[in-house]
Formats: sequence, C-alpha cells, structure tokens
Amino acid sequence: MVLKIALLQLLPEKNLEEQFKIGKAACEKAKDMDADIALFPEMWSDGYRIPQDERAINELSISADSDFIQGFRNLAEKLQMAVGITFLEKHHPKPLNSMILFDRNGKQILHYSKVHTCAFDLEKMLSSGEDFYVADLDTGRGTVKVGSMICFDREFPESARILMLKGAEVVLAPNACPLEINRLAALRTRAYENMFAVATCNYPVGQPDCNGHSVVFDGVAWLRDEPGVRDMCIFEAPGEEGVYLAELDMDMLREYRAGEMMGNKYRHPEKYGGLL
Repeated sequence: MVLKIALLQLLPEKNLEEQFKIGKAACEKAKDMDADIALFPEMWSDGYRIPQDERAINELSISADSDFIQGFRNLAEKLQMAVGITFLEKHHPKPLNSMILFDRNGKQILHYSKVHTCAFDLEKMLSSGEDFYVADLDTGRGTVKVGSMICFDREFPESARILMLKGAEVVLAPNACPLEINRLAALRTRAYENMFAVATCNYPVGQPDCNGHSVVFDGVAWLRDEPGVRDMCIFEAPGEEGVYLAELDMDMLREYRAGEMMGNKYRHPEKYGGLL
C-alpha cells in the first residue's frame, strides 16, 4: 500500500474568505495529483497571526463548527480525500492552535490541539492542548493509524513517544517556523526512534520566519537486504510556494516495524520514574 500525502506549502492571505479560496484550490490540485491526504501548514485559518491583545485574538479565533472548517469537511467528502485543516480555535480561557483531520467521507476522525505551545513567545496568548490522539484513517486502499503533533511539539520526545505507544504509523505535523538543520534533525530523530513516518508542512519563503522545506521522513532507517543505512528523508520541498506530493510505502514501513528493535520493544518504563 502506498500512502500519498500532499503538503500544501502556501502563502496566506488576510481573511477567512481568501484562506478558504486558496486552500480549496490547493486541495483540488492535491486530488488531481491522486493524494490520499492534503495537509495544511500551522494555523491556516489566519496564516499564523497571533495578536497580543485578548480581544483581537478572540475575534480572530473560529470554532470547529464554523463555516470555514465545515467547508473543508464538505470538500473532503466531495473530493474523496482526507484533509488536515489547521486553525486558531475559539476556546476559553484562551484560543487553541488546532488541527482537524477529515477523512475521505467528510468524517472528523482527529481533533488535536498543540500541547507544547511556544509560551515564551507569541503563543503565550494560547491555551495548551490536553493530550495526543491516534485515529484510523480509511484511505479506500487500506487503513492507516494517524496521529498529529504541531511545530514545537517535535522538540519534546514525549510527544512522539505517546503517539507511538498509541499505535501511530504516520504523524502529521503542521509547522510555522524555519525548518533548518536542527529542527529537521529533531523530526528525523522522532521518526527514527519510533519507527513511524513524519510528514511536516510548512509555510514557504515569503511568510515571516518561515522557509518552506516541508519534509517527509518515512521512519525506515535500514533494510535487511540492503547494505548500510538509508536516508529516511523521502521528500523535501524547496523554499517556494507549491503543492508537493510525497509517497509513503506503508508495506515497507510495516515490515520494518515488525522486525526491528526501536519503538517500544526494549524500553524500560518501570525505570523512568524521574520523568514524572
């Protein structure tokens, strides 16, 4: 089974109507490319704008049942393609940085809010999510266990670990920051140590503090029938705006996970009390 993920590396506009229009066109292009999933960069609803005024940020936030989000639900059903839409979510006492994944039938299967907010910076205006979740995504060609983490979550091994323990095979990771050597190394490491794929969608060059380079690591560090190690990076976009497609060999990943030693196989959780 091959899982095709479209990374919508897009420049945002200034209002919901334009965001929906651009996002819809990108999803339609992803469908034309035969994608199973279309993934947006972080907080697409407002282009990762985080006003530092309580009234302004609350006015900018939207609910999960808003016309904007439900428009993407309808689009997923129409296109018969999963859509991972990201948004500034209305919430009390502070908004959330969220992603909802609709499957190809328009069913909401995952609703995740960023746990590790950048509270040292603009995201001090946001609430933190409560947990990490994994869901079964029916692609029409098979079912894939999918989870999510958002941007700064990648810097905490615990984010990926709990997703692995919950069975994630593919982690969708919306992003809004420069993907440079150290952040890319963190994503590679999360994929390596947990034997799952990580697909990260970033904003392109032209968006403040972003540089494109949306990337997919497939989680397979070596193959028994091939000498040496392999590069888990199966796709890296350039800096420019675009819709980019990556193809994951799920059969290869599953065979690798069944026979290799990473993930949960040799952990000693009884000795990790200091982490709590």
